[in-house]
Amino acid sequence: MYWIALQVSPDDDAVAWGWRALQFTPRVAFVDEAVLLEAGASERLFGGRRELLKRLVSGTEMPALSRASGSTALVALSLLRLRRQGQACPEHVPDDLPLSTLTAAREHLHTLDRIGCTTFGNLRGLPRSGVSRRFGTELLQALDSAYGERPERFAWITLPATFDQNVELVSLATSASDLMFAAQHLLTRLQSWLQARNLGVLALELEWTLDLRRLDGKVLPRTEKLELRTAEPSQEMKHLRRLASEQLARSTLSAPANHLRLRTLETVPWGGASASLLPEDNKPGEKLHQLIERLSVRLGENNVTMAHPLQDHRPECMQQWVPARTAGAAAAVKEMVGDAIYPPWLLREPLRLQVKGDKPFYQGALQLLTRARRIEAAWWDPQGNEPVLRDYFIARSESAGLLWVYRERLSEDQDRAQWFLHGVYA
Repeated sequence: MYWIALQVSPDDDAVAWGWRALQFTPRVAFVDEAVLLEAGASERLFGGRRELLKRLVSGTEMPALSRASGSTALVALSLLRLRRQGQACPEHVPDDLPLSTLTAAREHLHTLDRIGCTTFGNLRGLPRSGVSRRFGTELLQALDSAYGERPERFAWITLPATFDQNVELVSLATSASDLMFAAQHLLTRLQSWLQARNLGVLALELEWTLDLRRLDGKVLPRTEKLELRTAEPSQEMKHLRRLASEQLARSTLSAPANHLRLRTLETVPWGGASASLLPEDNKPGEKLHQLIERLSVRLGENNVTMAHPLQDHRPECMQQWVPARTAGAAAAVKEMVGDAIYPPWLLREPLRLQVKGDKPFYQGALQLLTRARRIEAAWWDPQGNEPVLRDYFIARSESAGLLWVYRERLSEDQDRAQWFLHGVYA
């Protein structure tokens, strides 16, 4: 068997480390101050013990922990305690391990030390009947477990089917920064849960419980909440943490909060981080959708927009501007296909041009470079607008460069066609 013991200090989130360890083995338990996992049956799946240990402590934003390994859980835990005390690993394990590292022997250390019994081997050499009468059977059972002569029984931790965690705040949160400090631990747990479940999160919700029910005569709600969404599934918490910080900074707490809850609203199976051999696909820095989402929170969704294509042949009706953060807009950008002859810039309103003879003028006479491209549309418009009957041309102006102009089809009451400037080429 192969046991690994991870140090869990008061500042670390033991739950997050336990959930993360479930990626590598289902046999994970909290024992005293450590997280213990038995990975003997799965070490080959991860490329051996060294590679397993490397993957266990990498790929996470949690700080690296002290760790030790052994043939039994109690040996691994004892070696971990020695390492934390700055002592070297003894030559003969477990015989030379000090009894001070065995939990069951702690209350008897003074007596054992007086009789010269300081190591596992010393205790093992004493008569078992006398040790049982003097110190109880628990000490002998722990010693047998350390030597692998007795099964080790632990309460194995299990992963919840859904992520919904509620923590009590150490002190009342009166500002967004106080809530964000508490949310750090919950986001760390969320990352471990997503990795263990092999999921990516698309939406989650932060909810805080108010400590007051009434303030200045005004009845307060029991809780307040905010929702976080991202365009692409993620297991990384850096972007979600920035989104939460931006939104909380723009939120006002109606009263001090005493509890904080984090739950997932939408998750999808995790396909892994996309990779490519092309250098242009592996540019460092923030991804585009992350930048859009962060700016949308900071500036307001209606101030960060993008073009959304519409099924219409009229150039001025082919798109509308919608909030870039919405999922529909993000998908529209990927699906948008433009016509090669369309200019990159359309005028807000077509500009009527002067006509001399049958030739349009804009800062001089225009030279038509293409044949007519005819558009007949809007005859189906339920608003009852007049149908659009136009012939589009690319024209050259000596002063303004390439222009996109159109000629309206003659109606019964017109004797001369009208020309309009509709777009400009860069």
